Amino acid sequence: MQQDILINWSPQETRVAVVETGAVQELHVERTLERGLVGNVYLGKVARVLPGMQSAFIDIGLERAAFLHVADLMSSVAARHAETENGEPPVAIPIEKQVFEGQSLMVQVIKDPIGTKGARLSSQISIAGRNLVFLPQDQHIGVSQKIPLEQREALRQKLQTLVQEAAQGGSVGGYILRTNGEDASDQELAEDVAYLRKTWERIKEASVRLPPASLLHQDLSLLQRVLRDLVSERTQTIRIDSHEQFTALKAFAAEFMPAAAAKLQLYKGERPIFDLFGIDDEVTRALGRRVDLKSGGYLIIDQTEALTTVDVNTGGFVGARNFDETIFKTNLEAAGAIARQLRLRNLGGIIIADFIDMQRLDHREAVLHEFRKQLSRDRVKTQVSGFSALGLVEMTRKRTRESLAQMLCEPCEVCQGKGIVKTARTVTYDILREILREARQFDPKEFRVIAAPAVVDVLLDEESQHLAGLSDFIGKPISLQAEASMAQEQYDIVLL
Repeated sequence: MQQDILINWSPQETRVAVVETGAVQELHVERTLERGLVGNVYLGKVARVLPGMQSAFIDIGLERAAFLHVADLMSSVAARHAETENGEPPVAIPIEKQVFEGQSLMVQVIKDPIGTKGARLSSQISIAGRNLVFLPQDQHIGVSQKIPLEQREALRQKLQTLVQEAAQGGSVGGYILRTNGEDASDQELAEDVAYLRKTWERIKEASVRLPPASLLHQDLSLLQRVLRDLVSERTQTIRIDSHEQFTALKAFAAEFMPAAAAKLQLYKGERPIFDLFGIDDEVTRALGRRVDLKSGGYLIIDQTEALTTVDVNTGGFVGARNFDETIFKTNLEAAGAIARQLRLRNLGGIIIADFIDMQRLDHREAVLHEFRKQLSRDRVKTQVSGFSALGLVEMTRKRTRESLAQMLCEPCEVCQGKGIVKTARTVTYDILREILREARQFDPKEFRVIAAPAVVDVLLDEESQHLAGLSDFIGKPISLQAEASMAQEQYDIVLL
């Protein structure tokens, strides 16, 4: 399936859309002031060691301390490699015997900060190139698991030879051949090795020169990662609407990715590139809960901190005669729509899909097969289980950065992210109880209630009898003041 990549650039924000058959499949956003941290290398300082959690908090100069687990320490990684070579379980070394407070440690971000959680770190540095991933502290030569097994050994031997020649008797380091490097020429691989080694030398030099909590290396920008990660043989065009960035990207592609350079095009149209292809409308829909299907059904997508739920609904009423077939077709369409929405919204973690109940086993198997087939197009790793006893499909999708909603939105100031607010009547009863509570502790001349107009209206109309009864009971007058700027749940009780 052919794809086009559209790039909308502005000084404050870069947006990239991957379009297939006229539909947006992926959307990537990078803001200058909120650029992601994954791949960045820092000279960190150990702020605190937690033996009970076998973790440490590392100061890397961010607002929140970053998190390093013992499993991500280089010594633990080396121990796991030793296990595969010797066939014996590695000896677990407690984190308190490996790091100490105040220690300087070179670390790399492997997960961006999300919500209240700090960045996740690893002390095993890896630098990604076009075809290779460089592991400077390792000596392992590996090949991507996605490359067919029968080709891996030959590619491993070829890479080993190239690396040895490039090292010229010095330290070799470890390399992993990426999936898109399967058909790379010796020259392309050699250029990648030279680029990665040069980058590592710059990082080492900076680690000696700079103080702790300093940035040593920043990962490629979104524009550069587009060429490195998103462009494939299926890519027809890469259109960008900035002449300055087109020139810079052309130079970068010519040096590192000549094949991608030929696909770059400068968009010169008068209309914004995202408007021309309806991308902004698609983004707006991707931020909503409801996704309509062509069959008349729809999805309801709810994202929480722990998991994401997707509910499939048929929509309109269907007759009993075609009921099973209608449900089957709706679920088949939903399988593709859910896979697309996961990519478009960049939803990760635990995901629960509640397909419409199907009685026939062959229908359930067909829907599950279609769901897995659609998810196989995802560049992010996914794992799918079968239907549970309750008819739910549970799956996981690797989460490495914030979702689209987390990046573009924030919790509502009124409902604080609940999605609902108390009714005016409920707030009215809260106010009456609060007045009674205050009257037992204080002895003012008067109670004045300042609340939203809808709440004041209820107090003056439907609840006026209860308000008057409360005033008689406490022996104090109660006055009301409507404040249009107040949200429905907000109120103040002033003692006069």
